Amino acid sequence: MTERGAIRACSLVRDMAGAAPEPIVIIGAGVSGLTCARGLVDHGQPALVIERATGVGGRCATRRLDGQQVDFGVIFFHGRDPDFLRALASASGTVLPGWPSVIDGNGSPCQPEAFAPTEQRLAFTEGVGAFPRLLARGLNLRLSTRVLRLSIEPGRVVLHLDGGETLTAATVVLALAAEQAQGLLATVPAPVMGLRAATAILGMTRSHPCLSLSAVYPREVAAPAWHVSYPEGSEVLQLAAHDSSKRASGSMPALVYQGHPRWSRQHLGDRTWPRLLLEEAGRLYGEWALTPRLVHEHQWTYARQDLSSELSGPMLIELPGGARLGLCGDRFAPRGGVEAAWLSGRALAARIVQLKAGAPAGR
Repeated sequence: MTERGAIRACSLVRDMAGAAPEPIVIIGAGVSGLTCARGLVDHGQPALVIERATGVGGRCATRRLDGQQVDFGVIFFHGRDPDFLRALASASGTVLPGWPSVIDGNGSPCQPEAFAPTEQRLAFTEGVGAFPRLLARGLNLRLSTRVLRLSIEPGRVVLHLDGGETLTAATVVLALAAEQAQGLLATVPAPVMGLRAATAILGMTRSHPCLSLSAVYPREVAAPAWHVSYPEGSEVLQLAAHDSSKRASGSMPALVYQGHPRWSRQHLGDRTWPRLLLEEAGRLYGEWALTPRLVHEHQWTYARQDLSSELSGPMLIELPGGARLGLCGDRFAPRGGVEAAWLSGRALAARIVQLKAGAPAGR
């Protein structure tokens, strides 16, 4: 049997005497979904993670360009929760504590609290992808699989996948951007008690987009002295990250340019945005920024959660007939970002484990 077939067979196992417990299905292999799955598995509850992309990590994304790693989503980690910081430190990689420590400009970071005295910052020489790879180790993963819609049966949630396949589970977790989770809930054929409130809550949250351009320059280009630049007065560029300052000596100069949320929203689907970002970088940093040897563009439609709509914790909804639907992600914990995604995934896993142990249901 192929690995995919084995995972599929595992997902259909029922809770019967003498049989292995049925996996909880988690949709989304970002940090929140992987953390939830990790917490379940560590407490003896199998989990199956379904992801439409070809890899794990979501916005914790590292890509190899011209032979070197480049982080083109999250550019560094920050947080204050001791357990989260310990989890980061356990990832396999070379930790750069305090990165970024050399800051250019007084523009507003996407998450200003990252530079508060109570926060710790770090990056990895191998790229931010080191952290989701740690979380995913040993998990049942089904990649390149899209969930098209959901339906509810007595005691079951049915996942309708591309290709006409269906999977069922008593508990399903949506570890997705608010808009994506709301879209899936909207596919449930008839109004289901318990889902209305979740849909309404998700409708009050908003994700900000980010257009991100990675640029690798010739070796003769003098790399900037700063780690991250937050330009003042630019309506185009929110930040420029000197990514090659995280890499081994001898790396080619590599910069990552990320657009302001409002500007990014205005240019979603506009094929001219890479050129416009480079032009703004040239205006701000010099003509050298206009002519990279290689670029990689990426459109993050749901890059960051609006902190004004964050919630205090994940949700676990009991549906008619006994099925349950969970919601986690960076909007379901304070302060947003990767730390919030990790905290919400861990909290939801703990709640599910409590229910399996016989604790009363609730939010």
